[in-house]
Amino acid sequence: MDANDFITNSYCRVATACPQVAIGDVATNAKRHISLIDEAIKNGVSILTFPELSLCGYTIGDMVSRKDLLEACLEGLNAIVEHSKNHQINIIVGLPLQVGNNLYNCAVLVSNGAIKGCVPKVNLPAYKEFYEKRWFASPVHTMSDHVVINSKQIPFGTDILFATGDVLFGVEICEDLWIADSPSIRLAAAGALIICNPSASPELVGKSNYRKDLVRIQSAKLVAGYVYASCDESESTTDIVMSGHCIIADNGTITAERGALQNEPRLQIADIDIDHLLYDRRKDTNYHNITATRVVDCGNREQVKNKYGQVSKTPFLPNGNNLTDAIETIVAIQSAGLRSRIQNSHSTNLVIGLSGGLDSTLALLVAIKAFDDLGLPRTNITALTMPANASSKRTQTNATKLATALGVISEVIPIRAIVAQELSALKHDPSTQDITYENVQARARTALLFNKANQIGQCLVLGTGDLSELALGWCTYNGDHMSSYNVNASVPKTLVKSIVQYFAHSQPEDVATILNDIVDTPISPELTKQKGSSLSQETEQLVGPYVLHDFFMYYFVRWQDSAEKIYFLAREAFSETYSDDEIKKWLTVFLLRFHQQQFKRSALPDGPKIGSVSLSPRGDWRMPSDYQYTLPVFLQESVK
Repeated sequence: MDANDFITNSYCRVATACPQVAIGDVATNAKRHISLIDEAIKNGVSILTFPELSLCGYTIGDMVSRKDLLEACLEGLNAIVEHSKNHQINIIVGLPLQVGNNLYNCAVLVSNGAIKGCVPKVNLPAYKEFYEKRWFASPVHTMSDHVVINSKQIPFGTDILFATGDVLFGVEICEDLWIADSPSIRLAAAGALIICNPSASPELVGKSNYRKDLVRIQSAKLVAGYVYASCDESESTTDIVMSGHCIIADNGTITAERGALQNEPRLQIADIDIDHLLYDRRKDTNYHNITATRVVDCGNREQVKNKYGQVSKTPFLPNGNNLTDAIETIVAIQSAGLRSRIQNSHSTNLVIGLSGGLDSTLALLVAIKAFDDLGLPRTNITALTMPANASSKRTQTNATKLATALGVISEVIPIRAIVAQELSALKHDPSTQDITYENVQARARTALLFNKANQIGQCLVLGTGDLSELALGWCTYNGDHMSSYNVNASVPKTLVKSIVQYFAHSQPEDVATILNDIVDTPISPELTKQKGSSLSQETEQLVGPYVLHDFFMYYFVRWQDSAEKIYFLAREAFSETYSDDEIKKWLTVFLLRFHQQQFKRSALPDGPKIGSVSLSPRGDWRMPSDYQYTLPVFLQESVK
């Protein structure tokens, strides 16, 4: 089965176009428009946005009112209309247009050989370098709801939504975005999932960052795609230089950008995720609906056959410097949550099970930060290391060395005898290393931690399990599943590793060496071991690669995407790493375990939310433990 068979209407491909402008030479400009339109068609674009007054040039000045210029613009528009025949692409072109007695700064929508509508600019800047009220009228007082072009009545106004397939989109022009009451607010409330903005924005010191934030935040506030296309320095440079800044944002995330004052490329393309926009609007019950007076049908749209641009393998990890900023915020949230819990519970001590693995290492590092911030001695933290038959020398040594190096109390309590006694009481053969054998160890460790907390007094048991383990149910109910407070509850495994690496960079050399070795240690619960082997279990061989499971979890929980769409995205992201069959296999494991293990998440201890995905039953995720789940047909072969 081809993954592309699953994806039909999930994405809408949009683009910004920034043609070189020949000011006043409409015929040349029309040819340059057509060249970019052809490139967009080749790339399967459904909605293409050109800059403001793109056919004549924004900086044309008083020449914009000439009759011959206005006629030339209509001829250029007709050339684009003719060229668009038999193509499923919606083209937004900027030009001046006379309607009755007035001249308007307009965006005209062309689709499949026809002019579908005309949107005039509402807010006309008349300050500093802008003189638009010198030439143009605002449509606020116009009585016209249509304009005649080529003897045909064309919808005219700011109340128009355009429909391409099942996607509604609207248009506002440049200054309309920069005011408090943007037309896009009403358009989105009327159902527009994408807002297109033909713009002309001069470049100034600091303006590009402000402009980028404005577009990003507007797309987030509206829960919409936002397509912003600005003209460039090929416009007149008599007094200003136009930015050429083109930005595409999807629900608060910049997905494509042509930086200010860059000559190339002239086309920016991105896929707007329609499923995700609709999901977030469904989820936010304060997102109001208003009735649009007019919806113009523009026909079907191109279907996305592959995801445009790279799909990140690690959606929980931001790129570049943003990762450091994110980690610092995460650690601050974790430590703040723990500080508050310590103060509000009147505790002065803490006990943690330190295994020598990633999760307990991160929890200890966060605990130390919280205690340091509170001015409590690190010796009020007790790290218990509790080796059993399958515990490796590497992990146990790292655990005790790390505790000592960080200045906390380190105690080692072997649990072999405790486990043997309980297995004997159960009449369970210790050579049978099954789920009972494993869980007796996990629960023995948890019992020791809580009993140690009682012994110390005014003491919390710090949980260590991460978000990925909770999603998979890869924890022992009332064993490592339980604690007084769990600082890792919302941190996925792929992020745990990055945070520990971040800590390593700021620690003394001896501590950094231990932390780096912990990062390099294979992930394992160390509950069973084969005879004659020094190797314990490796989690990712048993339950699957965490990089895949975190990917599946992000799209399943954050967006509640279908299994089909998750598979499609996983193929796009991991085509060079995992085969289709491997992705299906581990996606099946994830889906089955996630639905079967909800009972563990329904009884989670408290812990701070740090990102957009949380599985707390008191917060983001409420699901019945007896939910009846059936695998989709394309995955059922994976369990045969």
